[in-house]
Amino acid sequence: MATSSSESSVAGTAAFSKFMRVLQLVADGSEPLGIAEIAKATGFPRPTVHRIVAALQAERMLVEVGSTRCWTLGPRLVQLASRSWSRSGLRMAATQALRDLRDATQETIHFAVPSGHSMVYIEKLESDSAVQMSSRIGTSVNLYSTAVGKAYLAGLPPSDASALMAELVYAPLTAQTVGDAQALQQQLDEVRQRGWSTDAQENEEGIYCFGAAVLGPDGSPVAAISVSTLLFRQREDVQAAYIQPLLRACRAIALQLAQNPNQLHG
Repeated sequence: MATSSSESSVAGTAAFSKFMRVLQLVADGSEPLGIAEIAKATGFPRPTVHRIVAALQAERMLVEVGSTRCWTLGPRLVQLASRSWSRSGLRMAATQALRDLRDATQETIHFAVPSGHSMVYIEKLESDSAVQMSSRIGTSVNLYSTAVGKAYLAGLPPSDASALMAELVYAPLTAQTVGDAQALQQQLDEVRQRGWSTDAQENEEGIYCFGAAVLGPDGSPVAAISVSTLLFRQREDVQAAYIQPLLRACRAIALQLAQNPNQLHG
């Protein structure tokens, strides 16, 4: 019996969704994942996972880490993402303000956008320090342990933030990482009151970050910026050294977006 075009389309969509689910799972993982872990998390049979991983590996979208039989994102995805981000209207709208912020603080600047349960860096400007941050464009970071994540959450309507926080898995990254939604909520209450967030060695030991949200024309958060400094060289007057330049950058980008809302979709 012949298969209709609509049936073929549905079958193709279902297969594509499985591939995307595996890619997203690997992308969101804090470390490379094996077949058993992917099968358990997705509910797919192991033979299906084997076929998906083999196909993605053949297209360089996944790569095996050494001979561990565990996989992480491959170079083709990074290349595609880099091309997208380089043409991003949001990133272009932020370029000058981020450079001014880096020059004013002399620290590393991260510009991130929300992606599911994470934030993704779409721009990074290094400080001139001899000690460099290990992060890179395309890095996916947690909402609960980073300044950009907490700034974004605090900018959401409280009900939306609470719903999202309830879905997070709170893994301890350092001794300072918040352990549950209640502890995170206490931090977000403070962020909403003062207008900026911190990552007090919660994501990585020895690194302290200050963050703030960038608001779109409708007042909702569309991105977040962080200023990252090494704890040993953090300046005493954080307001003058970090917060004021940070908030100024957020306002400048928001103004750009208000004047040209199409940049949000470019």
